[in-house]
Amino acid sequence: MNPAPNLILIGPMGAGKTCIGRRLAERFTLDFIDLDQVIVDNAGASIPTLFELAGETGFRQHERQALQQVLAGHGQLVSTGGGAVLDAGNREAIAARGYVVYLRVSVAAQLERLARDKGRPLLQRPDREQVLQDLAYHRDPLYRQLADLTLDTDLYTAAEATSHLVVKLAAHWQRQDPIA
Repeated sequence: MNPAPNLILIGPMGAGKTCIGRRLAERFTLDFIDLDQVIVDNAGASIPTLFELAGETGFRQHERQALQQVLAGHGQLVSTGGGAVLDAGNREAIAARGYVVYLRVSVAAQLERLARDKGRPLLQRPDREQVLQDLAYHRDPLYRQLADLTLDTDLYTAAEATSHLVVKLAAHWQRQDPIA
């Protein structure tokens, strides 16, 4: 068993972190935290607006602050944004404060799942497939390095992926509650 105070989902956009995360949080009676929503709430602006006004660098600063805030808690399932692993400090905090599940997805499945999505700033370009391939090339090694457990979500519905993860997590993760 690998005890940790939080369950943290990492992986690229379209992997199912939010959908699967909500289901897992309910199953394990954890508070579901969508890091992107925390960023929006803290900043008072949408993610596309933050990218437009502050660029990716400014957005990543908001992300870093939100992650530190959230990871101070316990008993949570935290769904991170795909780029949260780019910052070494974020990776260190994630590893220290959670059992990390990498939801892996192929570029082909991402293209299918994100075909109608207009809210992701990094995909607002005509060369979406190339963008996703480039992101995977740079981020996949970071996801792999950080992961305690990996699940390829390509072939599963959210319900099926959740079922697989429940079994694996029951065998490998123990919720660590704070010392009173």
